[in-house]
Amino acid sequence: MKGSLRQRFVASFRASFGDIVFGMEDGTVSIFGLVFGVAASTSDSRVVVVAGMTGAIAAAVSMMAGAYLDAETARDQARAERSRHAVADPTLFESEPMRDLLLANGASTAAVAALDAVAKEHPEVPGALREAFEASGNGAESGPLAHALWMFTADLIAALVPVVPFALLPLGQARYASIACTALVLVALGVGRARIGQRPVLATTLQTLGIAAAAGLAGVAVGSLFA
Repeated sequence: MKGSLRQRFVASFRASFGDIVFGMEDGTVSIFGLVFGVAASTSDSRVVVVAGMTGAIAAAVSMMAGAYLDAETARDQARAERSRHAVADPTLFESEPMRDLLLANGASTAAVAALDAVAKEHPEVPGALREAFEASGNGAESGPLAHALWMFTADLIAALVPVVPFALLPLGQARYASIACTALVLVALGVGRARIGQRPVLATTLQTLGIAAAAGLAGVAVGSLFA
């Protein structure tokens, strides 16, 4: 039972890795820009914390909803695609679409004929095989809810990184601590992205840091207008 639960957790994590990376980058960068924009317009750390926490939670919920709708739409499209390409008579391997598919994937004409003979003798076999393969394929994917929960968790945790220093330190020190903590998270994220995507580590990390720096500067620029 524990092994099965762990396997499902790992499979869900792998299937949702894109959501996790997107959520972490979005949460860190957007809230980093927000808190530095607010910090440029106030001398009260509590204002920065309230703004950062509010923005982090609102952004995480919004991203969760977006991830759910995106995953649900993709699943519906895949289901519609399968239905459109379904064979007219799914009990026969010799039906033209299925025959062409088998031959295109390397099955010999004799093998197709043998499969058709089995299907005619045991009509329940093709349908059972199709259901088994579809269930196996769906089991390797995460459902929309899993994608949404991974997105929410990644976005919220990452978004809190730039905020926490302002809750623990004086405003002046919190700025430097927030920059350092955010940079560490983004470096780790950049290295992870590079290794998984087999991209250059330095270029990917600098790209990630550059996006955050641009967000921070934009936030400071806007905040300075109201200082």
